[in-house]
Amino acid sequence: MEAIPFQKFRAFKLNINPLKEPLGFIKVLQWVFAIFAFATCGGYAGTSVASVKCQDGQKDLISVHFGYPFRLNQITYKALTCKNDTSYETLNLLGDFSSPPEFFVTIGVFTFLYCTAALVIYVGYQSLYQQNKYLPIADFVVTALFAFLWLVSSSAWAQGLSDVKNATKPTAIIHPISACQGKTVVCTPGAVPPMGRLNASVIFGFMNFILWSGNSWFAFKETSWHKATNPQDVAEQGTNVER
Repeated sequence: MEAIPFQKFRAFKLNINPLKEPLGFIKVLQWVFAIFAFATCGGYAGTSVASVKCQDGQKDLISVHFGYPFRLNQITYKALTCKNDTSYETLNLLGDFSSPPEFFVTIGVFTFLYCTAALVIYVGYQSLYQQNKYLPIADFVVTALFAFLWLVSSSAWAQGLSDVKNATKPTAIIHPISACQGKTVVCTPGAVPPMGRLNASVIFGFMNFILWSGNSWFAFKETSWHKATNPQDVAEQGTNVER
């Protein structure tokens, strides 16, 4: 493998022209959408509400707080048994759905870090990027890999989000309460927890997949694999380096 002299990394020269090209411009979009993806998922917290009214008039308002990373089986809540004023039972939400959102957020964070490093190379070491054949190849391979990872993580998180919605809806909270099995007790589900930002995170995930898939072509065009079959591109690149 061709060695890269350390001195070349010290020769930082700002050049924003690469950001005007598809490869650089889309990389900026990838950087932004990666932030949106992991921020909308990773910072979520919600509350599901239901109420229990016993035959003797006792009322209990149940509020269950949950959030990322959605280890719901570790979340407990108490509900009246309607046997006396102080009799409560402790229940748990069902399911551990932490793997899909944690994987999704991890991909988002690594995407953010990679885009930051790539943009520094694009705008500060463009001549090095063009002259060293291994950097464009590495960029293409990583770009294609991230496209695949975004597809996998977004699909998994979309299914995981559906499971989270089913496990945290108010009717799911009421279902295991023993008092609610009787006909004399009135159990009322509250409003469905707002999950708009989680829906947005899934959308951002698939948008990231589209961006990384599309940018794979532009990354491939910078590699020696493509330029070996397009001598004209090599000549144009040499002209750009001189400029």
